[in-house]
Amino acid sequence: MRNLPLADPGVADHRSPGRFLWWMAKGQWHTLALGMVFGIIWMSSQAVMPAVIGRAIDLGVADRDRGELVKWASVMFAIGLLQAASGIVRHRFAVTNWLTAAYRTVQLVGRQVARLGGTLPRKVSTGEVVAIGNSDISNLGQVMDVTARFAGAIVSFVLVSVILLQTSVTLGLVVLIGVPALMLLIGPLLSPLQKRSARQRHLMGELSNTASDIVGGLRVLRGVGGESVFLDRYRRESQRTRRAGVQVARLQSILDALQVLLPGIFVVLVVWLGARYAVRGQISPGELVAFYGYAAFLMIPLRTATEYANKVIRARVSAARVCRVLALEPDVAAVPDPMPSPPTGSGLYDVRTGLSITPGRITAIVSDQPDDSAHLADRLGLQAPDPDDDVRLGGVPLTGLDPAEVRHRIVVSDTGSALFSGRLGDRLNVLGRPGSDVEAALHTSSAEDVLDALEGGLDGEVAERGRSFSGGQRQRLVLARALLVDPEILVLVEPTSAVDAHTESRIATRLRGHRQGRTTVVTTSSPLMLDAVDEVAFLDGGRIVASGTHRDLLDTCPAYRRTVTRETEMDDDVEVAR
Repeated sequence: MRNLPLADPGVADHRSPGRFLWWMAKGQWHTLALGMVFGIIWMSSQAVMPAVIGRAIDLGVADRDRGELVKWASVMFAIGLLQAASGIVRHRFAVTNWLTAAYRTVQLVGRQVARLGGTLPRKVSTGEVVAIGNSDISNLGQVMDVTARFAGAIVSFVLVSVILLQTSVTLGLVVLIGVPALMLLIGPLLSPLQKRSARQRHLMGELSNTASDIVGGLRVLRGVGGESVFLDRYRRESQRTRRAGVQVARLQSILDALQVLLPGIFVVLVVWLGARYAVRGQISPGELVAFYGYAAFLMIPLRTATEYANKVIRARVSAARVCRVLALEPDVAAVPDPMPSPPTGSGLYDVRTGLSITPGRITAIVSDQPDDSAHLADRLGLQAPDPDDDVRLGGVPLTGLDPAEVRHRIVVSDTGSALFSGRLGDRLNVLGRPGSDVEAALHTSSAEDVLDALEGGLDGEVAERGRSFSGGQRQRLVLARALLVDPEILVLVEPTSAVDAHTESRIATRLRGHRQGRTTVVTTSSPLMLDAVDEVAFLDGGRIVASGTHRDLLDTCPAYRRTVTRETEMDDDVEVAR
């Protein structure tokens, strides 16, 4: 048995679903092979049992030979013990194979998610990734689980055929020809089942994504009264998914019924032929009992074979989804031959907009269109989906540096940043900074009250994505986390948009002291924050058209004054409404 999760899940072959499943099988071939060995022993023990029973009847009961009866009864007992022991071990290996496949898939997808970073939500929905963890890992695990029994089914089928051929060529040929014929009768159902399963899997991913969106924006929906709209949307999508599931179930029910009906007809045929031979005296009563036992036993490998085919179909559908995620590439690829690193404390300059960030100072970016300044912030940290050579650190294009170095030196904390579930202290102090640094970061972000309100303080548990906190509390904790990383250049996107004016004033004042001597960029249009920074750059029409202090720009740049004043008037209106 192996320890899980794996130390290294490996590099998957995701060129096609079939290649991925084969790669998975090779990665756990030891336990798969042992599971197949014990599966063969387990099912072969069942296969030879009718022959032993037949011998006991003919040599012990019919001939009234107590010695032979005891002998064959002992053989039956020994085979029963072997079957029980091998069945237990086979099951243990089957569970190991299931868990190994599931864990390996989760580790592969988790590693890919971390590698893609901000690229992932732009290329695949959240629900798609969630569905992999909900259903796909189960399908992939099940195909590894059933492999051991399928190997036993194949070997036991051959074993029974050989025994029957030695007893009766006719019965042996009926088995050898009839079993594959039954599989061919079921075959036409498999392709439509795969298509319907793929559609259902796609709809399940979309439904999971809708559910994630609703839960993530529940506070906003309640605020604007949009709960009923999204409820209706979720109902429509869930009903569409249900109908797709019903279509899969219809085919699945037919397949399951045929798994019982066709082997049942086959059993009747074999027993009828055997009875005719027994009446004619061509076989003994014990052999007739054995034939009935073989016919009844053959239902097991037949159903196992169809189960294997069914699970392979589901596994291929799930593997296709996993391959899609694994095939994604980050927007910023690794640089084969990175340029020399610029020295620490270098300035940041954007050719496209004309933005120049002075090292060691706090610079604010103001734009009439918040999306423009947010996109510029992403470009400054090499986070935008369209990286270019325009943003330069110390004269070196960011695209010419190792992306890992850029991520280390420039950190972008935007409004979409979330808190993962777990201990709050671990979720904030991701780099293991000293306790004094944690206290300082919480003080700067004015988040001490959040810590006091949470049971356990830093040892308290954070709910998924920090949903137990209000928008303002979550924003301050995210700011504290960014400050604890303490990068050379910190880019903050609207860091105080969800807090009140008093809290914002404290954060603006404390931020200057906390980031003293280090480069900080803030996108905002709040006068409180703008009045506390060293320099303001006004972005208009994709270019920096004015720069200076907040008060200077109010006097010299009408467009800037209109942008900032309008924000102030909106805040006043909100306060009056409250």
